[in-house]
Amino acid sequence: MACPPPPPPQSPGRSHEPAPVAPGPDVLVAGGGLAALCAALAARRKGARVWLVDAAPPILRGGNTRHARNMRVAHDGPSALVPDAYSVAAFAADLRRADPAADPALVETLAADSVDLPRWLAGQGVAFQPRADGMIPYSRRTVFLLGGGTAMVNALYRTAMALGVRVRHDTRVEAVTPEGRVTLRRGEARSTVAAHAVVVATGGFQANRRWLAEAFGPDAVGFVNRGTPHADGALLRALLEAGAAPVGEAAHAHIVAVDARSPADDGGIVTRADGMPWGLVLDRDGRPVDDGAHETGSARYSAWGRLVAGCPGALAHVILDAAGVARLGRRVYPPETMPDTDTLARALALDPGALAATLDRAGPAGGPPWHVIPIRPGITFTGLGVRVDAEGRVRDGAGETMPGLFAAGMIMAPGVLGGRYLSGTALTISAVFGRRAGEAAARHAFA
Repeated sequence: MACPPPPPPQSPGRSHEPAPVAPGPDVLVAGGGLAALCAALAARRKGARVWLVDAAPPILRGGNTRHARNMRVAHDGPSALVPDAYSVAAFAADLRRADPAADPALVETLAADSVDLPRWLAGQGVAFQPRADGMIPYSRRTVFLLGGGTAMVNALYRTAMALGVRVRHDTRVEAVTPEGRVTLRRGEARSTVAAHAVVVATGGFQANRRWLAEAFGPDAVGFVNRGTPHADGALLRALLEAGAAPVGEAAHAHIVAVDARSPADDGGIVTRADGMPWGLVLDRDGRPVDDGAHETGSARYSAWGRLVAGCPGALAHVILDAAGVARLGRRVYPPETMPDTDTLARALALDPGALAATLDRAGPAGGPPWHVIPIRPGITFTGLGVRVDAEGRVRDGAGETMPGLFAAGMIMAPGVLGGRYLSGTALTISAVFGRRAGEAAARHAFA
């Protein structure tokens, strides 16, 4: 799209006239996590002038990627990073099982492109954990990041800035039009620039408690947001209002059980609670909560997240005896110890007699002292996004692409992941479609 000239200067008293439009970059990337970084790097390596505009301050750059540790990739056989084999077909089949309604083109693209991810990311400065050092658990489906997500974020920012990507932190993208006009806000100052192409990689709305309450009910204001506090969904909502086709459901999300003492935002993986299979879980009113399937594998975290989300006040408590505590291991938030049932009843504001009867009937066999972990739902990302094609081009309600407008990462991930999360795929989606969207945006800018 052509870069439009700025309008005439505004006359005094004519505040209703449009704000001046300043020339912008070839490609403007909104966001600051893995998807945004991969889009910016890919577009820059195609020769585009690139701005990366991030609402977060420099100290919080990287979005949810800072809390990650591994990503799912397909591969033909053992390598220095991963054992055994995990074929493209197997990855695609796992995605289809997780969400039978997933877009077939996105599924096939994600699985196929994942093969090259370790090589491409290494070329951008990312280091991976070699399996020969014995420091990582067995996993034939995922590669692990050396130093975790924060190290990857730092490496990608170093490379982006060395290549000439202009990084603007503490700056929000408030609006994007199909014509490439982008409204930016830094503090109270607003400006409008014209970009040839825009890649939106600002994630879902998990930090927006008002929107969470609209989607999940009033108790959702108490959900813990495990990731960045800047994922407020403002640009997602703006795109949908501008005609982008929605995909997924607002009331779908990746939710796990977390310690209720966690910070409201940005606590990461260490906030995840445990102990549910080895003790008694009581809701806020003292009623036992049962997961039905008695999950003990990794699925227990998300299973209990959904259960706690349905409890009164979205709050529950795990009651453990000494044997249950011994299985927990060391935790960031250790259990609170109550010497007897009466003390426990006072702490939970429950009737002592009723609580004693519940513990006698269904409680841990070891008896007091009781060890208590308060738990809440912890949300990682939400399940509503915008529909895109395999190149990341945003589609409208008629199925047509919106020229010059691209999306990558968790803002389009619901097209691949619906109701059930497949571990390790969030980073893969972000990197694969960030790279694709960045390259396609650069091609569009030069067309």
